[in-house]
Amino acid sequence: MEQYRAFSTEEAIAYAKELPDRFPSSASLHAEEIGDGNLNYVFRIKDSESGKSVIFKQALPYVRVVGGDWPLSLDRARIEALALKLAADACPGLVPEVYSFNQEQALIVMEDLHDHLILRKGLIAGKRYGNLSRDIGIYMARTLFYSSDLYMNPVEKKARQIQFHNPELCKITEDLVFTDPYWDAPSNNIPGEIRDFVEPFLWQDEALKREVAILKHAFVTKAQTLVHGDLHTGSVMVTDLGTKVIDPEFAYYGPIGFDVGAMLANLLLSYCAQPGHRVDSQQTVEYRSYLLQTIEEMWLYFEAEFRRLYETETTEPMAKTAGFYDWYIQQILQDAIGFAGCKMIRRIVGLAHVADIDTIANTEMRVAAQKQALAIGAALIKGRQQATGIDAILAIIDTAR
Repeated sequence: MEQYRAFSTEEAIAYAKELPDRFPSSASLHAEEIGDGNLNYVFRIKDSESGKSVIFKQALPYVRVVGGDWPLSLDRARIEALALKLAADACPGLVPEVYSFNQEQALIVMEDLHDHLILRKGLIAGKRYGNLSRDIGIYMARTLFYSSDLYMNPVEKKARQIQFHNPELCKITEDLVFTDPYWDAPSNNIPGEIRDFVEPFLWQDEALKREVAILKHAFVTKAQTLVHGDLHTGSVMVTDLGTKVIDPEFAYYGPIGFDVGAMLANLLLSYCAQPGHRVDSQQTVEYRSYLLQTIEEMWLYFEAEFRRLYETETTEPMAKTAGFYDWYIQQILQDAIGFAGCKMIRRIVGLAHVADIDTIANTEMRVAAQKQALAIGAALIKGRQQATGIDAILAIIDTAR
């Protein structure tokens, strides 16, 4: 059996030369490590003459941002490769193509999205994407429906749950999203300017912590479907008209609302950050309006496609009972709103922040964005159970300003 080793650029090139049908034997290959994430190496391998390229994504046996003190299983690479293939079946064109997977090297060889931009960077720059809400809405609806009890044979679904047993990465989410932000945990990364605000606002609010505990319980017990598990604006790549979802290594069987909520949270974090990136108040108002419109349209596309799939492809007989769908979709919405709140809060005080807010140069504006994100996050968590439609988010934002 081939022994695992973390590739150098030279080793990546040597491996690429052995790939069938990827590069000619005479190709002059160049490798560049382009990863900016916390868990993996990402190499772009390119033929200098033809311009043809592929991406190597190799899992590391530890959290890259921390080092060997935080070991991780390499099995997450298998989970990511399989999740990408299932997503490609459910919604062709909305994920990168996987060319091959090497279990021993925890290595995925996949399509190079060199003409795409990380969505988060585009939002910071104030760009608009005409198909984003539609593409993400449909991606979520199809991936989340086709791995659920609504569609799958129950025996096959339970077998798939075993395939996506992902305890180490789930534990990261359980700790960093649902636990550590609500006490003075060593893992927290609390900006000094807001530390005095955080203690009474988060740590002493027992009503808030009760609701977070309920949401954490849902995260660990509600195995509705295969979720991406880390669906945010850093795991979406875009062109003016195209969208690709990447990085599903956190995939596991959990609540449908978790993926929806993660996207809501990151669009709302961008909303909070806008005054720090736009040149005047009018630009801020206009771009914030675009973000809120994107949130609304994304949910409407998701709900419309999910309803279509439910009406035409549901195999579970009891799910066809009158009134069941309305209850089911409302639970998804309320879960999504609550999870969005948790995701917003963790990105302000937890271990990993977002560039949307951390790159705001003006300290006063950055602090204002951080506090607004915390206020909106807490309001989403507390107000989720009253939500009957996506417009509830707009009302919650108004109360939290």
